[in-house]
This record gives sequence, structure tokens and C-alpha cells, in this order.
Amino acid sequence: MINLDETDFEVTRNTALFSSVSEESLKDLLADASVRSWDRGETIFLQGDPASAFFIVLDGWIKVYRMTPGGEEAVLGVFTKGQAFAEAAAFTGKSFPASSEAVTDCRVLIFRANSLRTRIYDSPDIGMAMLASVSQHLHELVQQVEALKAHTGAQRVAEFLVSLCQVEKGDCTIHLPYDKALIAGRLGMKPESLSRAFVRLRDEGVRINQNTAEINDVASLRDFVDQERALVMRHAPHPN
Repeated sequence: MINLDETDFEVTRNTALFSSVSEESLKDLLADASVRSWDRGETIFLQGDPASAFFIVLDGWIKVYRMTPGGEEAVLGVFTKGQAFAEAAAFTGKSFPASSEAVTDCRVLIFRANSLRTRIYDSPDIGMAMLASVSQHLHELVQQVEALKAHTGAQRVAEFLVSLCQVEKGDCTIHLPYDKALIAGRLGMKPESLSRAFVRLRDEGVRINQNTAEINDVASLRDFVDQERALVMRHAPHPN
């Protein structure tokens, strides 16, 4: 087992991926794992590279993205401390279907794909955990597609801000985890559309000040999300 400190081990142990895996199975996987740091802007892997590993973020932020035929960047996911990514590609043993880049300076735990497949034969609970994690990522992608089709820009931004809040009601000040261009990409918006959404949310008690967002009432903003969703669905065209 690699020499992880107690904090890093707990981060790994408590991920959605490994929360149901026995400690013995996890330690077997960690025997072939490694830790690496990347600086902000560095590429972790490129679309089409052999899927030789999957990853858990120990510190920092990572984005996974694809380039559209028009040369634009489509952000598929943004991952932070305690989250796993690229496990589906490693599980199948094919190539990475997207690229990955460090959004901030980061530390990442790397699990070798060939070791993963070997360990699954000995520890079926690892295989079940991988399937559950892949299913969760698929569910999140479906939610993203739903948001793109059925939610207004202001509703998408409000939902994103609510997801960062540590309280259920009352006022809250949150630090935006990455720059506004990436937030726009993550929400399937243009930067100018994000700016308009921020302006729209002023009426809902949201103030953006550089890298922070001040929310007057989290519960009220959550209600706005639900109201906006109902409005969009009411005006959506019905299938024949």
C-alpha cells in the first residue's frame, strides 16, 4: 500500500466509489496506486489516449471535456476533493472518450487500470462498486441533458449556486470554486449568457462580487429554481 496520510486515506475511503468496498479490497487496490500533482492548466490525459488509469482528486479541481467539431470546449464534468473520474474508461480498458485538465493546482490519486481488472476477479465488491459509480455518472449526465433542454439559464445558475451552499435556509456567502468561463461551460452556456443570468438573479437576492456569491435566502432561491422549472416545462412543446 502506498504511503497515504490519514487525511488522504479517509478522503479515498469515503468516496462514493469506495464507500461500500471492504477495507481489505481497498488496500489491495492502493498497493498499486500512486499520487501525483499537476499545476493549473496542465493536461492529465487527452481524448483518445489509452485508458490506463482512473483517478480520485485529493486536492484541487479537475475538468473533463470534449472539443466540439466547431472547436469549442464542452465541459462534461468538474471534479474536486473526494470525487472519482475516468473509472468507466478504465473499467472497459479502451481509450479515454474525453480529455482532462487541472483547473487549479491539484493532487490526484492514480489507480492503474490493469491492476483494477485483476483485483476485480479476486474482490467482486470492487466490480460492483465500479458499476455503481458508472451508473451514478450516467445519471448525472442525464440530469445535465435535462438541464440543458428544460431549464432556463437563470435556473441553471441558481441550481449551481444552491448546490454549493452549506445551509438549507437563511443567508449564505459562497466562494465560486473556479472561474466564470468554466462555470459557463459547465452549465452549457456562453459567458455572456452567464452574465445575463447573474443580472436576472439579482431580483432573487443574489449578488456576485468577483469570486464570491452572496445569497440572501437559500430556501427562497431553491423555490425560484422549482418555479422556473415548472414554467419551462409548462411552455415546452408536447411530443405528438
